[in-house]
Amino acid sequence: MNRSGMTATSADPRSMRRFEDERFLTGRGNYQDDGEVSAALHAVVLRSPHAHAAIRAIDAKAARNLPGVRAVYTAAEIEDLGPLPCSLAVKAEPPLIVPPRPPLARERVRHVGDPVAFVVAESPDAARQACELIAVDYDILPAVTELAAAAGPDAPRIWAEAPGNLALHYRRGDDDAVAAAFRRAAHVVTCRLVNNRIAAAALEPRAALGRFDAKSGRYRLSLSGASVHDIRRELAAVLKVEPGRIDVACPDVGGGFGMKNVTYPEYALLLAAAERLGRPVRWLADRIEDFAGGAHARDNLTTGRLALDARGRFLALAVETVANLGAYVSSLGPGSATTAPTPAMGGLYDIPAMTMDVRCVFTNTAPIDAYRGAGKPEANYLIERLVDEAAHRLRIDPALLRKRNFIRRFPYRKPFGAVLDDGAFAGNLDRALAAADRAGFSRRRSEARRRGKLRGFGIGCFLETARGGPDEDAWLTFRHDGSIDMAVGTQSNGQGHETSFAQVLSRQLGLPTEQFNLVQGDTARVPTGGGHGGARSLHMGGGALVLAARALIEAGKPAAAQLLQAPLEAVIFHDGRFRAPGAGEADLATVARHAMETTGEPLSSHGAHRNAPLTFPNGAQVAEVEVDPDTGAVTLLRYVAVDDYGTLINPLLTEAQVHGGLAQGIGQALMEQVRYDPAGGQLLSATFMDYALPRAADLPDFELAMVELPTQANPLGVKGAGQAGCIGAPQTVIHAILDALRPLGVAHIDMPATPDRIWHAIRNTRAAQPGS
Repeated sequence: MNRSGMTATSADPRSMRRFEDERFLTGRGNYQDDGEVSAALHAVVLRSPHAHAAIRAIDAKAARNLPGVRAVYTAAEIEDLGPLPCSLAVKAEPPLIVPPRPPLARERVRHVGDPVAFVVAESPDAARQACELIAVDYDILPAVTELAAAAGPDAPRIWAEAPGNLALHYRRGDDDAVAAAFRRAAHVVTCRLVNNRIAAAALEPRAALGRFDAKSGRYRLSLSGASVHDIRRELAAVLKVEPGRIDVACPDVGGGFGMKNVTYPEYALLLAAAERLGRPVRWLADRIEDFAGGAHARDNLTTGRLALDARGRFLALAVETVANLGAYVSSLGPGSATTAPTPAMGGLYDIPAMTMDVRCVFTNTAPIDAYRGAGKPEANYLIERLVDEAAHRLRIDPALLRKRNFIRRFPYRKPFGAVLDDGAFAGNLDRALAAADRAGFSRRRSEARRRGKLRGFGIGCFLETARGGPDEDAWLTFRHDGSIDMAVGTQSNGQGHETSFAQVLSRQLGLPTEQFNLVQGDTARVPTGGGHGGARSLHMGGGALVLAARALIEAGKPAAAQLLQAPLEAVIFHDGRFRAPGAGEADLATVARHAMETTGEPLSSHGAHRNAPLTFPNGAQVAEVEVDPDTGAVTLLRYVAVDDYGTLINPLLTEAQVHGGLAQGIGQALMEQVRYDPAGGQLLSATFMDYALPRAADLPDFELAMVELPTQANPLGVKGAGQAGCIGAPQTVIHAILDALRPLGVAHIDMPATPDRIWHAIRNTRAAQPGS
């Protein structure tokens, strides 16, 4: 760490390269669809081509008679399966409406991609051919895919039990305090914002393999996914069996970002088919299936109002949101617009009073669920856009207005109850502005103007609330060869846990990192776990490992005392060795072998991290862009971030996580959008020909500095870095674009800021000007 308090990642001795990369880069990764599975059948899903339609009849006779086809399941053949549950409890009046979501559509389809039939055959080709032979008689119904229209009085009703397509009305805050603050406010700023619908688009699409053991009556599902204990619990409800009869496991996973935390219909269908046919059944989604049938994210319309006094101090925030749930209530879907953004609402700012009013509605679109940040990007985008707008309306420097309103005293309790334990928000912003050379921006803007370009400088801050579930467990067990299994209830989707967790235990136990083996993502080997999501792995899983390490030391003391022939109370542990005054010393591995020899059991321990508070990763970021006014094209020239993730275990891996998040946040700001045809409900962005992802050429070299302020929320002092880039980037990029466009009179633009949208904004503004 240098004098500025910022970590130089490349020179930091903690920056070990990932152990797992050797097998990934040499083709030895173990992904879900790799390799042959003896006697496995192949499944293909027939999906609805309509956004909303009644199913009059299904004729699958020709498909069933096709050589190689072993079964064709429709809703009629799987009536014994239950609906897919929503596991998230959201307190609301009236309660959340959760219509039944059968694994295969019954009577009606409600979005393009809704599963209608499940074909199982000896080969994928045979299954696909059979799908083409299934004749479905649809009666096409009116559909609504646009969020703004879904809550309207004339919108088609998607579910009889949800009048007005309203699934949930969620409210938080002190209405009287907010109303009083707005009455006495000297200034009120209002923004109406679109948070665009996006898709995760992981490199590895969804894939799974179902097995059933008739002798034991047990099911086993292997999948490219995450949160295996949650998926097991939900599948047990669908199959109507005890969770203990199901094992769920994940091999290596080629990206998830939240959308693979979800229980999908295909998982239950695979297990049911494996039981009925007596053979393993495997399924691999193609890219169109992932876009049409996988969970989408974001998709809300929010109106935010910010009250300020005459000096620009924030008095109150009022938020009204209409959020899209899609056609069904997904596993954690309602949380993205309700419980997830609540503790992050208001960002880094001291805002005494706040209210939230959220209406979640159904549409004829794919269900919404968690995606990197899940609610925190939406909350931060809103407050940052309001702050920037207030700065321009009041003619105050955007950086100065932020610093005037940053939280400064800790602990700080936000209006909705979240308690921040620390933060250096103003210092982070000052460092980011200095690193981005804000002082020299006017010169760069003038130079760009001479070339006919528009240059913009954007500031954005963020506050994440990281944890996921409040409990996590870890287990340590010495093996016969002297290595240690570290089993933990969190799960890696590519973050590098094999390396970072080994580093944690190496420091705790004084053993080489190579001595540790990660056990994760398998309910048969890890008894419990809160899984993936919420930037929780080091906070929760790492915290549990530290507690397990401490318990392992205590468990080894009796064997050490016996080995050293010293009183138990005299034995201490330091730097990998047990010592007793006048009795010598023994390393942990030797003590573990002695324990095994004397008891016949391996030395082991358990760590339970319970009721952990939230952590609050945060940062200040700057983007500099250039806009071509003739085409609307945006070039992102520079991106600078000064972020606080608490204590860093491996700065190199932290930086990699932030880079990935920044790329996804920038993608949402500039180009990514799931689009449906508003007339017929067809999915218009079903392939990478139509859904744009950022490429290397679209991104600058990120300039990242990390400030370490340890939190007291866990034994490591870590705060979590997995989601932060995705939370901070959208507003930062949009602010830079607006800074470039404001001289032309463009005061607002919604994401994604595509060239077409920017071009039209410029032309429409010019057309509205007098004398144009």
